[in-house]
Amino acid sequence: MSALTEPAFPPPPPKPPSEPKAPRATYLWPFAIGAFVIGLVLLVGSIAKLIPAVWGSAVGMCFLGVIIFALSFIRLPTVPKKVDEQPLSLLQKLTGIFFEPSRVFRNLREYPLWLGAFIIICLLSAIYSFAFVKRITPERIIEHSRQQMENLGTWAPPPDVRETQLAAQMDALKNPVQLAASTLNAFPFLFVLFAFAAGLSLLGLLAFGGRINFWQALAVTVYSAFPIIVIQKVLGLIILYLKSPDDLHPILNRDTTLQDNLGILFSPAEHPVLFVLFSFIGLTSIYGLWLRAKGLHLGATRASSGAGWGVAILLWVLLLILVVTVTALFPASIA
Repeated sequence: MSALTEPAFPPPPPKPPSEPKAPRATYLWPFAIGAFVIGLVLLVGSIAKLIPAVWGSAVGMCFLGVIIFALSFIRLPTVPKKVDEQPLSLLQKLTGIFFEPSRVFRNLREYPLWLGAFIIICLLSAIYSFAFVKRITPERIIEHSRQQMENLGTWAPPPDVRETQLAAQMDALKNPVQLAASTLNAFPFLFVLFAFAAGLSLLGLLAFGGRINFWQALAVTVYSAFPIIVIQKVLGLIILYLKSPDDLHPILNRDTTLQDNLGILFSPAEHPVLFVLFSFIGLTSIYGLWLRAKGLHLGATRASSGAGWGVAILLWVLLLILVVTVTALFPASIA
């Protein structure tokens, strides 16, 4: 009797070759290190009293460097690239976002590079902020802050603490070094804002059945905001020097003097909630909403036009609810 033998099974099929993983965003490391070094220099200079104390700007720049370095470990998107598709230059994207945004967003889908546009946005914001303080004068800004504190009632700090804070703010606004350093706050503030909006866009598209990488979402967020901020800051600077400083509001005009929305129909002092509510209905706000929807549709790995519009409108509504709620709780903040 022949020996029992185990039945022969065919060898398992070879595993399909795994797709190579996309690289990480290590190209951001020089910017992250540079931001951290700038913050460190400001911090050391403030401690050694070589420059006036600029603690907020120093900590903000250090934080910016750390958070960008941490996020750089998120991998770039893996999308099938067209043979003839090459990354657009920075100049092509900055001009194309005004005249041919579809081409720019399609290119960002494969090459989500956003750093150049982000730096320009921050520089424009810093220039406008610096010019606004010089134009409207520190004295008027501090006097308005004093009135706001008085309107807070029991929420306001004690009079001695209040005057100490106002005196420190006055010195910071009058000192050119501190004023210039404070404009650096635009970099960490705007990056956190854009990164948070990108994260919400990513989650929103996933909920609508789409697919988008974080860097794609961030590039779309930055470039959809770029035309709006350029229009607001450039035209705002022109209007800033055409109008009398007495006609400028220390709070309402601190971001731009351009008034292109229905908020002009209401007095912020008498109807603060209605003023803020209708301020969301304007030419640049509608233009920005359209750009964001188009960018999420064309800049994502996979997303329908309806998903792009759904997420864009959802973010617009969430921001509207947040701002209206804060205004209803603290109406004196825009009085």
